[in-house]
Amino acid sequence: MKRTAFYVIAVTIVAAIGGLIFGFDTAIVAGATRYMKEQFSLNSLQEGWAVSVVLIGCMFGAGLAGPVSDRIGRRRFMLISAVLFFVSAIGCAIPRNITEFVIFRFIGGLGIGSAAVLSPLYIAEIAPARVRGALVSVNQMAIVTGILLAYFVNWVFAGAGPSNWRYMYATGAIPSVLFFLLLLRVPESPRWLVKRGREEEAGRVLARVNTAEIAAREIHGIKETLALEKGSFSELFQPGFRRPLFIAVVLAVFQQITGINAILYYAPRIFESAGFTRLSAIGQSTIVGFTNMIFTVVAIVLADRVGRRPLLLVATGGMGFSLVLLGAAFKSPFLPPSALLFIILLYIAFFASAMGPLVWVVMAEIFPIRMRGAAMGIATLILWLADFAVTLTFPVISDRLSSSAAFWIYAVMCALDLVFMIFYLPETKGKTLEEIERHWLKEMN
Repeated sequence: MKRTAFYVIAVTIVAAIGGLIFGFDTAIVAGATRYMKEQFSLNSLQEGWAVSVVLIGCMFGAGLAGPVSDRIGRRRFMLISAVLFFVSAIGCAIPRNITEFVIFRFIGGLGIGSAAVLSPLYIAEIAPARVRGALVSVNQMAIVTGILLAYFVNWVFAGAGPSNWRYMYATGAIPSVLFFLLLLRVPESPRWLVKRGREEEAGRVLARVNTAEIAAREIHGIKETLALEKGSFSELFQPGFRRPLFIAVVLAVFQQITGINAILYYAPRIFESAGFTRLSAIGQSTIVGFTNMIFTVVAIVLADRVGRRPLLLVATGGMGFSLVLLGAAFKSPFLPPSALLFIILLYIAFFASAMGPLVWVVMAEIFPIRMRGAAMGIATLILWLADFAVTLTFPVISDRLSSSAAFWIYAVMCALDLVFMIFYLPETKGKTLEEIERHWLKEMN
């Protein structure tokens, strides 16, 4: 049993390295942008474009990863994403102008978007039901670890001269190579193997994850569920499956428009506007990343004990409250910068303990087997579209209105998200993927 647990954890960690690079690549821009802005003489709209263009790549990557991985396999497409990460890391370190930088950031976005779909999807398809929430949350743990690592790299190279931002991006090549090499050692998703008629291979993988007896039952359950599906893309829009698609898409949008990446991507900018020096602002960002990582552990511990729904409800309410305070803090001339840091950390703590990891968990759980990759791709593509909108508009809203206005808008989004979850979000704790799917199939009859 210990050997089985070790195997599951090891495979999960390898898949989650895609999440680590995802976090690193999206957050490294936080410390680099201010220096790039000066070197390339960017205005606020150009700054927003330089930061957000990666998200256009993410949309394409997410859109391709689902349907293509349904054809060629989850593992094979993750190998492709590792190559994209490496090319982007090197390319972003050596551009002669902002156009070249934008091209390589777009390529990085392709890798990020595909990893965002496939890492949690792969983990969900290989993990035992009893610990699936915790194991999929490990991917979010890897993402926030990548974010923290990016902030740390930013801080290390902050004083390295005018080319410091180039070193920041170049370090992303290291985990990309590691990801590629380790992926060569992990198996294909057992559920994908069953779907392709390779039951013997799937049985060997599932036997290493559980026991041979449980593996046989799981294969039988997967085949039964597959027999109930038509396997056409249009099936996602039929009454039974339309609801999980709707839930996943709305959760994906709210995860972004409640402001998390405005804070993560522009943390140094926010701290500078609050009175911190540039070097100090980058240091404060590292504290934000560390808090993000610590409270993701809370989600991992509680996801399969308390459940997805109650954690998401409490966290969303806490995020909204924190954003109201944050907007007020920017309006108050009496609060010291340390008070603003505390409020941001409070917001991050609530987000990391549920909204960050558990949205990915729910998205990876609720779709039918045949179309899981494609459906996850749709939801993730829309997530990146929402992320792009927030990332592009935050500097403009802050400069033309105020940071307070931006944070209060995000607080309103938290309130709407809370209402949505109260009325629409089901609990999936402890259910196998096939049990969840059969629940939706019953709604069609």
